[in-house]
Amino acid sequence: MRVPLDTDTEWLEADGLGGFASGTTLGLRTRRYHALLLCAARPPAERFALVAGLEVRLRASGREVPLGAQRYVDVVHPDGHRRLVDVRLDPWPAFRYALDDGRRLVEERIVPRGLPLTIVRWRLEGAPVGDERLLVRPLLACRDLHGLLREHAHLDPRPSFHGHVVRYQPHAGAPAVLCASEGWVRHDPIWYRGFLYDEERRRGFDCVEDLWSPAEIAFDLSGGSAEAIFAMDAPDVWRVLEPPSRPSIVGSRLLEAERRRREAFPTRLHRAADAYVVRGERGTEIVAGYPWFGSWGRDTFVALRGLLLATGRFDEAFDVLARWADTIDGGMIPNFLGERGEPTAFNAADASLWYVVAAGELFERWPPPAGPRTRRIREAMLCIVETYRRGARFGIRVDADGLLAAGAPGMQLTWMDARVGSRPVTPRVGKPVELQALWVAACDAAARIDARWESAARRARAAFEPRFWNEALGWLHDVVDVDHEPGRVDPSLRPNQIFAVGGLPRPLLDPRAERARRIVEAVERHLWTPLGLRSLASFEPGYRGRYEGGAAERDGAYHQGTVWPWLTGPFVEAWLRVRGDDEASREEARRRFVAPLHSRLDAGGWGHVAEIADGDPPHTPRGAPFQAWSVGELLRLEFECCAPRAVFRASSPATPDADPSPQGATAPQSPSA
Repeated sequence: MRVPLDTDTEWLEADGLGGFASGTTLGLRTRRYHALLLCAARPPAERFALVAGLEVRLRASGREVPLGAQRYVDVVHPDGHRRLVDVRLDPWPAFRYALDDGRRLVEERIVPRGLPLTIVRWRLEGAPVGDERLLVRPLLACRDLHGLLREHAHLDPRPSFHGHVVRYQPHAGAPAVLCASEGWVRHDPIWYRGFLYDEERRRGFDCVEDLWSPAEIAFDLSGGSAEAIFAMDAPDVWRVLEPPSRPSIVGSRLLEAERRRREAFPTRLHRAADAYVVRGERGTEIVAGYPWFGSWGRDTFVALRGLLLATGRFDEAFDVLARWADTIDGGMIPNFLGERGEPTAFNAADASLWYVVAAGELFERWPPPAGPRTRRIREAMLCIVETYRRGARFGIRVDADGLLAAGAPGMQLTWMDARVGSRPVTPRVGKPVELQALWVAACDAAARIDARWESAARRARAAFEPRFWNEALGWLHDVVDVDHEPGRVDPSLRPNQIFAVGGLPRPLLDPRAERARRIVEAVERHLWTPLGLRSLASFEPGYRGRYEGGAAERDGAYHQGTVWPWLTGPFVEAWLRVRGDDEASREEARRRFVAPLHSRLDAGGWGHVAEIADGDPPHTPRGAPFQAWSVGELLRLEFECCAPRAVFRASSPATPDADPSPQGATAPQSPSA
């Protein structure tokens, strides 16, 4: 498959620990996050950009040819990108450069799963003439993932040598960098000044960086190939690089194992999903997106259903849920796990409900192992629904009508959580529509552990439709009892109402009824785009069709018309339910709704689906180019909702749990409950 050579198409190599390598297919770095080696010091948290890139030249017959280029403030230099013939991204990035004599030199970049390292391999296509020498300068950043480095006099330039491995730690606050190769290392520290990151500039952020190069490494290419391993200083890395191991042998062994691992995935979507599933210090976690997201509660439980349940990775889903059960506080799952001094945030009314829904769906499909972790997940499920019934943080409580209220002044508690300064853009205080669907779904899941929750689900179902239906408009209110004022409604046409029909195990409204059909038709007519659903109809006041400008402008547009690909899953599921979900409807849904998302796998974040897109045509992808719940919902559509019946992965029948926890298990009380 031909890959565009530009700065809009990005590649990702994830290490399964929270770290990654990434860049553009033209080779120019446009983000502060583009790096050859970016690692998690405490997987998957505390991430550092260690090696930003490489300066590479080929010396042959008395001439030097640059391979690749750098974008500086006032120039692109050198012009090696003009020699780029093509790029292959399967099974990993391979850049093919033209030499003056007609030969080609290929540079491959491989990140094997489970180790914080990147292998770079160069090989000549065509017979060596005997005097080729490759000259490589690593460009070190050794700074926080989100930071930028500027030239200073306080770094430590001293290398330490361990056989074929050279170790550098220029900054005491960042992990050391290991460089393993069989080349000749010439210690020659130098600063490269004024790298410009165009994407950061467009986003209104600081965009200029200086990088430090400690040495030049020379490789003899008379054998036709050379390679180097760049790694974070870590015990697991030393176990594979420990002298007298030869880096070329180590690299070949790691490369071949990684090739076999990737070939085992049945589709490119399955392989994309694997990038978000990481082994953290406390168990399996899901990274919400690359390059800047970490562990987010809401994103984890939405994405889990596609990344892990739809792909049959049930044991990993169980591990994720068990790990998050340990974070519960005051009856709530956090929305964000703080890193490096940032506080853990609980500002989400829906994250905890998504946890209960995901856990209930897992236990319906897969018999969990007996033991304390299964008990802990079930206790967490009951703790959440009981706390929500009694009353939790930020005004979260079940009201007298049986519906779920949430919100406090200055807080944003739903997935529409953007802020401009201290002001929530879409606060949605009161009774948001999707919270009702999630509350009922959570009660349904809890009722399979404790039957007493059936009545809470029935009560909310009975109250929902009379409170939310807007006959004049033909769709549901987005929020009722706005700002906790009884009877005040927000009738804005937003996509949140789709969860009353699709996106959850059971519809809240009868999909055979006319009202359900009218909701889906309204959403399709006014919100559907080829990349997902708009967050606000274009005719509504406050609609923003472009996600552009500085941080304030972009945050103001985030949920005011911006398209969200992950909402394709709930929409298509609702669309199928109101049509009876027959084979013809599934085929039509695949053609009309799934195929456009599939086409995006060949652009933007290659092999993945972006976080968001513009509401106005041509619906340019924006935000993070690699997003977990966007990929997860496409997987769920592909292999569950829209799969032909003959290959549909049906939910397995509920299996009695051998865990001895009683049906009426009591909810645990956290210290702050």
